[in-house]
Parts: sequence; C-alpha cells; structure tokens
Amino acid sequence: MSARRMAMLASLGLCAMLLIACAAQPTPSPAVTGLPAHGGFDYQLGGAYPPDPDVSLVVRDRTARPSDGAYSICYINAFQTQPAEQDHWPHDTLLTSDAGPVIDPDWPDEILLDTSSAPKRAAITHLLTAWIEGCAHAGFDGVEFDNLDSFTRSDGALTVDDNLALAARIARIAHDAGLAVGQKNAAEFSPRLRDEADFDFAVAEECAAYGECDAYTKVYGDAVVDIEYTDQLPESFAALCAEEASPRAMILRDRHLVTPDQNGYVYEACQR
Repeated sequence: MSARRMAMLASLGLCAMLLIACAAQPTPSPAVTGLPAHGGFDYQLGGAYPPDPDVSLVVRDRTARPSDGAYSICYINAFQTQPAEQDHWPHDTLLTSDAGPVIDPDWPDEILLDTSSAPKRAAITHLLTAWIEGCAHAGFDGVEFDNLDSFTRSDGALTVDDNLALAARIARIAHDAGLAVGQKNAAEFSPRLRDEADFDFAVAEECAAYGECDAYTKVYGDAVVDIEYTDQLPESFAALCAEEASPRAMILRDRHLVTPDQNGYVYEACQR
C-alpha cells in the first residue's frame, strides 16, 4: 500500500472518530436563572393582569402567558388534579380507596395523584413533562410544583418518600428545560427537597400566619416568596411584615386570587 493511500485512510479514520465523538456529546441544558434579588412580586393564579411597575417576579398558571419584563414562574399542580382537568389523567394515576377517589378535603374538586409506585410515578411524569416543557417553551423562567404535601391527606396511602421520588424526577426535567424549580409549602421537608430533589427556591403560603417562615429561609435564604391571605391573618399584615423571620418577598392576597377588575381583589406588599 502506498504511503499516500495510507495517509488518506488515516485521515478518513480520524474524521470518523471525530464525528463519533461529536455525536456522543449530549446537548447542553439551557442555563437556569435564579430569582431576582430585588423588586416585588405578584401571585396571579386567578387570572393574568399587568403587575405593578415595581414587581419583578410574577407567578401565573401554566395555561397563561409569562409576564412581559418580569421573572415568571409557571404554576403546575403536580400532585393533585386541577379542577376541570380530571379527564387529562389516566385512571391508574388517581389515588382511590374503597369509597372512591381520594379528594383533598379543602379543595373537593381535586383528586390526589397516586405516587405510591415507580410505574405510577412514571405515568404521572409522562403528562407532567409535557406541561413542564410547555412552560419553558412559553418563556417562563421557573416552575412551582404544588401539593407536595398531598401525602398528608392520603390517610397513609402515600408517603413523603413517594412524593419526594416524583419531585426529584420532575425537578430534573425542569432543570433540563432551563427552569428553576420551586418548592410549594411542605415547610418541614425543605432540607430534603433542596438536597434530594435539588429545588432552587420556595413558594410559601401563610408561613407568617403559621410561624413556618424560618423553615424556608434557613434552607433557601432570600430565595423565598410568601403569600399571606386576608381570611387567615392572626394579626395585622404590617405586623407580620415587621417580624424578623418573615421573608423579604411577602404579599397579602385575597383567597381566590382574583384580578383587579373583580370584587374582592386585594394586593399589598411588605414595605421594607
């Protein structure tokens, strides 16, 4: 074989190796952006509307568009069905008992999802993945997974480990899509959710009213937002804002989170 032919074959072999190496490289995940360090926030699950000019962070339902010019968090009910969306879920993903579907007693139009086994969690993840990726494609910056504490309403059918296993799985999917991941409630499990599920921030409800804010801020620092509600204030909102344990980003909202053009709308932010 001539030296020229040997050199040509060597070059072809090198090219083939380079192509294989390049093909084997995974596509890098989009960068995840953390919560803004300054500015107010708004919680708009009852309907989207233009936030106040000083608001830099907005939470909206996954069916809404992100807020223009603000860090936007996408709300997903990841552990229970949303009202009017029960038909989206395969029957075997719903938690049932001899009496029928297991319902959240505070939200009787929400059925608990059955996280009790790996196959069931996989089926739940299949649907949630489409929603998570939809949030990313829409332009949201983060995602909030609601009802992490559904196991506390399951009469022992579910455990914290069941829900944590699902949380870790969907958090990885969200991170791969470029979304920061938020813990919703379940204050006492904050260290595990951060360390084992790799959560980035927390969305708390009524942590000041129930004396739970420290459980979030000790784990997530300033990456905590809290919503207090008008029907559950143990003292004035100003007094709650003044408490040392209260997170920097804390607001007062009406329970049904209605829009400003509806009766009952309340929005007030702590002034610090």
